[in-house]
Amino acid sequence: MTDFDAELIRALREDGRASIRSLAADLGQTRTAVASRLRLLLDDRTIRIIGAVDPFFLGQHVIAHVSIRTAGASAGVAEALQARVETVFVSAIGGVYDLVAEVRLGTMSELHAVIEDIRAIPQVLDVNTLVYTSVVKGPFVSSYRGDVVLDETDTALIELLQEDGRISFRALGEVVRLSPSAVATRVQRLRAAHVIQIGAVEARGPAHRRQSMGVGLSLLGDDDAVLSIVRTWPGVDFAARTIGRFDAVITFVEPSPGALHAGLERLRSLPGVSHTEAWLHLAVLKEDYARQFPHFPE
Repeated sequence: MTDFDAELIRALREDGRASIRSLAADLGQTRTAVASRLRLLLDDRTIRIIGAVDPFFLGQHVIAHVSIRTAGASAGVAEALQARVETVFVSAIGGVYDLVAEVRLGTMSELHAVIEDIRAIPQVLDVNTLVYTSVVKGPFVSSYRGDVVLDETDTALIELLQEDGRISFRALGEVVRLSPSAVATRVQRLRAAHVIQIGAVEARGPAHRRQSMGVGLSLLGDDDAVLSIVRTWPGVDFAARTIGRFDAVITFVEPSPGALHAGLERLRSLPGVSHTEAWLHLAVLKEDYARQFPHFPE
């Protein structure tokens, strides 16, 4: 993957509906070059542009990182995890554990019930859970703090944007029977209130252009001091404070194993980092933030 591609993906993770004109200006490229590269990235499924509803808006106040160790092949356990509505992310990994999943739920009691269900899956040997106390960097995380009421048209727009975050206002308007300008106003309202976030989801793993590595951190002293530095690194895609066997979890996304190793070494050298444990994402099996909404009666 070229630096151009990586910079373009990074910009689209921040704003999946950014115009070709603004992307070209930000990246110092021509509009033709940006449009061509974006089309290629979309066509070969290197990225998808999706809308994700804020978890707090959905009442999902508990977000947890679940690591699973299995007996034998992990495929059956992975399928069971993917089938659960609570999982938005499932990945086969190399490391101490065999699978990791991110689950989003309303309460801690619901989390306990899900963990019990996972432990009951045949071939599951061990389950270890980290609860996110705050996410300091990452797409599709909670920033909703408002009081927004949706109507039927809003929910229809959200469902369409979950499938294609760059669908045109004209195409949206044809479905909901509104003018493009009226649709634009509604979408802007939903985004400004952080009800929905629109960004790029990138295919990751050895079979794809970029590779991903998770790292658990044990910290000494001030967590904020470490995480405020780490969150500024371009290769860090996600960072969260956690409760459990680690004080924080981060995700590196880089073009090569060498770049992942360099990032890990840089992390280990930070004052305040006492221990790291890393795992390589071998295959991202599920990354799905779409949610269905109840439809209003006619």
